[in-house]
Amino acid sequence: MQPSSAFRRRGPLLSAVALACLVALSGCKGNGDAEAKAAEQKGPEAIPVEAVPASHRAIAASYTGTAPLEARAESQVVAKTSGVALDVLVEEGQPVRAGQTLVRLDAARAALQTAQTNAQMRKLENNFARARQLADQQLMSASDHDQIKYDLENARAANRLANLELSYANVTAPISGVIASRSIKPGNFVQINTPIFRIVDTSKLEAVLNVPERELATLKAGLPVELSVDALPGQTFKGTVDRVAPVVDSGSGTFRVVTAFEGGGLLQPGMFGRVRIDYDNRANALVVPRVALLEDEGDPAVFVVRDGKAARVPVKLGYTDGAWAEVRSGLKAGERVVVAGKAALRDGTKVQLIGQGAEASAAAKPATSTQ
Repeated sequence: MQPSSAFRRRGPLLSAVALACLVALSGCKGNGDAEAKAAEQKGPEAIPVEAVPASHRAIAASYTGTAPLEARAESQVVAKTSGVALDVLVEEGQPVRAGQTLVRLDAARAALQTAQTNAQMRKLENNFARARQLADQQLMSASDHDQIKYDLENARAANRLANLELSYANVTAPISGVIASRSIKPGNFVQINTPIFRIVDTSKLEAVLNVPERELATLKAGLPVELSVDALPGQTFKGTVDRVAPVVDSGSGTFRVVTAFEGGGLLQPGMFGRVRIDYDNRANALVVPRVALLEDEGDPAVFVVRDGKAARVPVKLGYTDGAWAEVRSGLKAGERVVVAGKAALRDGTKVQLIGQGAEASAAAKPATSTQ
């Protein structure tokens, strides 16, 4: 059979369409191969990181610990005699000085006893004066003279005791400080040796640290101390190491370090504080942020940005001070260490600086001419 005339007319058209499709498919394949080859040549994309330069600054070696503040001196005031409280002269929170009268007790009985012993003493003094004259004239025996003398000494002692009991009617402060508590009111009957006040000396405050024995050679009296307390956030207070007890407790392996601070202000006994003792200082140490240190189990190291890649650099560390770590060897000043994004890095990984590190890097590059 001969093909129809219509088919003969469509034959060249179908051939042209087929040829165009083959050309298009060939072009798509060519473009895909080119893109894949370009991506292969380009390699993995750079990982964004933040980096800061290693720099010089002052750094201190320190020991830190926590302890509550304690008053250097504290006293329970007790009544040394019994009696009714006629006057209570101080209130809680009131400052007092040593020897100041705090309470007056009923002293009528003690006053009568004092008057009685005083009269007996005067009588014996007169008797002894006459006995001495008689003894000089040999009109009295030596034994009678001595008996009157001993009686007089006994009367004098009884009078001193009566006066002492009378003085106990005025209850006085044994130390200077602040009345921390009061357990007496006017009209109360006070028993002997009963605590009625508690006085706290807040002029000096102490914090006692139990320090591991490895620090025994570094912590000495007179070292500067810095204190921060939970009750006063954002504030620090200066003090000193007051004394060191160099005996190591065999059970805990620690020794006591007593730090002292000026009181009378915001600091109060009982506040819980963090104590920092600086025992060495370096004025121009090479430091990096502590967040730049790699948290693996190997030797200390950091990632340094060199020629757009991350290089793992081992370092030898010195002192650590807050957010900074001293680098004794392995780095030079100005080298950029990665502080953010280091978890995804490996030695030789391509990196892209972002944040302040990128701005500083761009500013360090020389300007190109536009002419």
